[in-house]
Amino acid sequence: MVEDDAAGSGDRSEGEKELDLKVLASEDTDGHVEDGEVEMAVSASEAPSLSEGLPVEAKQPRKWKWAVIFLCFYGFMSSIKPGEPFITPYLLSSEKNFTRKEVTNEITPVLTYSYMVVLVPAFLLTDLLRYKPVLIIQGISQVVIWLILLLGTTLFEMQMMEFFYGITMACRVAYSSYIFSLVSPVLYQRVAGYSRTSVLLGVFTSSVLGQLCMSLGNVSFYTLNAISLGFVSFGLLLALCLPWPKRSLFFNQMRNQERKELAASEATKSELDKMKPKESEASSAAPPCSSSRWKDSIFVQMLLEVRNVIRRPNLRLWSLWWVFNSTGYYLVLFYVHILWNKVYPATENKDVYNGGVEAASTLLSAITSFMAGYVKIRWNVWSELVIGIITALQAGLLLLMGNTNNIWVCYTAYVLFRGFYQFLVPIATFQIASSLTKELCALVFGINTFLGTILKSIISLIFSDKRGLALDVHSQFLVYFIYFTILTVVYFVCAAVVIFRHYRNQPRAGGRAEDQATPTELSPVAVNSEAEPLSNGKSAKA
Repeated sequence: MVEDDAAGSGDRSEGEKELDLKVLASEDTDGHVEDGEVEMAVSASEAPSLSEGLPVEAKQPRKWKWAVIFLCFYGFMSSIKPGEPFITPYLLSSEKNFTRKEVTNEITPVLTYSYMVVLVPAFLLTDLLRYKPVLIIQGISQVVIWLILLLGTTLFEMQMMEFFYGITMACRVAYSSYIFSLVSPVLYQRVAGYSRTSVLLGVFTSSVLGQLCMSLGNVSFYTLNAISLGFVSFGLLLALCLPWPKRSLFFNQMRNQERKELAASEATKSELDKMKPKESEASSAAPPCSSSRWKDSIFVQMLLEVRNVIRRPNLRLWSLWWVFNSTGYYLVLFYVHILWNKVYPATENKDVYNGGVEAASTLLSAITSFMAGYVKIRWNVWSELVIGIITALQAGLLLLMGNTNNIWVCYTAYVLFRGFYQFLVPIATFQIASSLTKELCALVFGINTFLGTILKSIISLIFSDKRGLALDVHSQFLVYFIYFTILTVVYFVCAAVVIFRHYRNQPRAGGRAEDQATPTELSPVAVNSEAEPLSNGKSAKA
């Protein structure tokens, strides 16, 4: 979903490539909010370059600054939904009176299916429609969600609520991509931090506000959802007021490039061509071969180059981590509120602390993501072992959550579980992005996200859906524990193989091996400046 400068990504300097990586790394070290980190990571790598000439901020400095400020304000306000952490308790309360079995096996699985169906269309329409329409669709979906929560009474209506929730999740990529259309590449890192921080503060504020309303204000679930409807309606109005970018990442940039090439060819017509207008018109009238144009398109070339990813051990490892570990992570997030309600069935609204726990987990996730940016380690040797240790800790926390009868132990285990995952997200992002061009980076992240969504849907269909085993929530957490345990065993086996090979080959390499195994941190480091050519003549760093 990316179009480079007019010269093409193969002609970019190393400095420009490193700048792209700084953007990607910085966005993840600024913190991660629930379901947004995948989309944010993809969009940072997809940041488009400005066309030739003066940058936008040099021509209209005030305009782009106010546009960025307004977009960040929109990101903050659209994230404030104080009733969001309390949706499950609301459905299980006497106000809605759904059973725990209905919520677990019939309502919640729809979210995963909806997200899987909408993800790819939203990914493509974001670029084709230039962001704003997708943000408006997201705002409308949010309003529909809270209207259904307030007015809906049937099981089908709650399933439709989850369907629209999947749409809002899939449309988040539009916000994270939008901001890069407002500034030149030199400001990508700064504005990525601004946009990320605004969303993070919005989610944190939303969780704290919701908890205060429940604990101190003794507000009912219905009133809290009415407040949320007001906030999302205001967010929709802000989306309607957003400026419409003139360019985007893929389709519109390609059209602009075609117009430039056509203008250049017209300007360079020779005198001989002008003397033979008929022949010239005949040649220009001949349409180019559509099949050859299709084969030469950037998108197809990127798809052909994806096969090179599986040949690189580092990319293969972190891509598989992204697919398998994110699957388990989001399944836990989807069903943990149901588990809390079963461990501690609150009889009064003030006894529900979901908002405070979500606020604490968001804050810890931001801290661990930030800390990951300063970790120095020989990732070529210890990646599998680090992943294995953290996955083992997550498996232990899942076992604890599934067997404890103490709600505070369950809360603490959930906060730590999220923190461990968010620690590895920026590391995985950097490890994947540092070896690829922007085009391939965007595509790899998109494919990883889609594969993870398919796997979530399969697991939900087998274990959660009423058409499958329809397990209760405790049994599901036992399944998640087994899932993470299997991943842990695989990672430890791979770690043993990698470490054994490293120390077996180290004496042969001598001092050179020591130089190559120096610890690295999450910053763009060009270990190998050689480039591997792509099918389309561009290059990806090996």
